Order: sequence, then C-alpha cells, then structure tokens
Amino acid sequence: MSIEQWSEAVILAELGDDPQLTDDIAAIIEQCTREPRQDVLLNLSGVNYLNSSNIAKLLKLRKLVTITNQRRLKLAAVNTRVWGVFLVTGLDRIFEFVDDVPSGLAGLQMGD
Repeated sequence: MSIEQWSEAVILAELGDDPQLTDDIAAIIEQCTREPRQDVLLNLSGVNYLNSSNIAKLLKLRKLVTITNQRRLKLAAVNTRVWGVFLVTGLDRIFEFVDDVPSGLAGLQMGD
C-alpha cells in the first residue's frame, strides 16, 4: 500500500494483501540493504492472509534488519486471522509485535 520514510531512521510501511504485499516487502528489503541504519515498522492492519512466500519474505526482512543491520523490526496491528498464522508457525516468538502504529513508532523513537 505505502512505504514511507517516517523519520531519518524509521521506515513505516502500510501493507495490504498480495500481490502488493510481496512487492512491498521486497522493496523494503532493497531499501534496508541500501540504507542499513533503518528501523522498520510494518502496519499489517490491511493484511488478511499470509502464504508461505509472504512468510519467507518476512523472515528474510527480519534477518536483514535485526541480524545483519542490528536494527529493529516491529509488526503492528495484526488481525486475528493473520495472528493465527504466526501462532501456528511459531513465528509469534521471533517477531516483535505492537498493538498499533503509534505504539510502535513511540517504541522505536524511545529505543525500547
């Protein structure tokens, strides 16, 4: 849906369902590869379904942001259906979740 440079060090992405979801995550991966000093907040309120390809891209983004770049990745506003996918796959234990975008932005700005 939209990817914006929210601040000098924070990328905020409002994501929707495929096919745009895959393209948006790929664009964020590319941006974080070019500019490694970026925290990322993904607003998943518009995402109603995750497939294995989406999950693989999210894992790739997580690895790039949190391990390679030593930055933070937060997922915000995950609906019940998508949350179920994270629970069933065990990914709820490796991603960091926040209730909403303002909470996520505040946490990134304060360095929690």
